[in-house]
Amino acid sequence: MVMFLFLVVALAVVVAAVTLAVVGGGETGPLPEAAPERLQDPLPLERPVNRADVEALRFPLAARGYRMGDVDDALSRLGAELAERDARIADLESALAGAQAVTHGAPGPHVSMEKPAEGPGEQR
Repeated sequence: MVMFLFLVVALAVVVAAVTLAVVGGGETGPLPEAAPERLQDPLPLERPVNRADVEALRFPLAARGYRMGDVDDALSRLGAELAERDARIADLESALAGAQAVTHGAPGPHVSMEKPAEGPGEQR
């Protein structure tokens, strides 16, 4: 009998709480839609990315982890800059190898740094 009385009281409390929530919460309407978090400090656009930029990069959390668009954009940017740096390194290594070949007596392209002589009819 005590258990039955406890269940009736508990049911009455739950019904009263739900009724108050429905009646009292109807004035303001539903909760406003929350703005999604965006990447606060994106990678700088005006200069190449450095190590400190990558270490400071923090992605906002979303319902399933991170926002895929933000992560994809950051990885795409980093990949493009790494590819550009790799190409620049390859160009510099090729130029260095050519310069070393010239200084060691191997035949290679010769670039003259002297000013060409002026002809009889040329004036500057």
